[in-house]
Amino acid sequence: MVEIKTDAAMDAMREAGRVVARALAAAREAAGVGVSLRELDEAARAVLAEAGASSPFLGYRPSFAPTPFPAVICTSVNDAVVHGIPTDYRLRDGDVVSVDGGAELDGWTGDSAITFTVGTARPEDVELIEGTRQALEAGIAAALVGNRMGDISHAIDTVARRAACGMPADFGGHGIGRSMHEDPHVPNRGRPGRGFPLRHGLVLAIEPMFMAGGQNAYRTGSDGWTLSTTDGSRAAHFEHTVAITDGGPRILTLP
Repeated sequence: MVEIKTDAAMDAMREAGRVVARALAAAREAAGVGVSLRELDEAARAVLAEAGASSPFLGYRPSFAPTPFPAVICTSVNDAVVHGIPTDYRLRDGDVVSVDGGAELDGWTGDSAITFTVGTARPEDVELIEGTRQALEAGIAAALVGNRMGDISHAIDTVARRAACGMPADFGGHGIGRSMHEDPHVPNRGRPGRGFPLRHGLVLAIEPMFMAGGQNAYRTGSDGWTLSTTDGSRAAHFEHTVAITDGGPRILTLP
């Protein structure tokens, strides 16, 4: 069931979104050559604790997962697309790192993701990251009252095709509110003018995931969580929680 949020609920989700933004910024600031992924998770945990927020990621166990998720952020490095578990892996010069995080505050949830490089960036990685960010911006720009879900999906897919990047089949964004994952599903591919109608109060997590090799297939790692490219190419992931309003899209997970 799709829940339409009141203006007061969207304001409350904005506060949760601010916490998410701070947690992601802390993880990015902590990142550097030689820093472990666990240290990034610890930096995000400290922000949540200071804000009095909890993590919708910690202990989360969807039907596909063999174990509950053990951290407050996902850290996906290089060919890992999404759902990477923070481990003792220490970042190396040139790594591409995607960090996905959320926060629950006063009963409402925010969800966001960023991708960045560590140390010296390869030009092709910069291009990949920029293309994925542009796809998020295009999806948000299409999140207008009167449009349909397919308009968001088509906007993202158009950027992916222009960049010759693949996107993992069956994965995309989602509704969000009291829970991290709510209806409706937000595909990253679709036809304009089709799908669920967009109206004031609908809140979505929009999240393009680009794979530089151009393939759409992915593999699941031995941890049962990490999704990686099948060809070893690098990946990037961006996400914002976005409220659709009569005044235009309102990004709830900005700093």
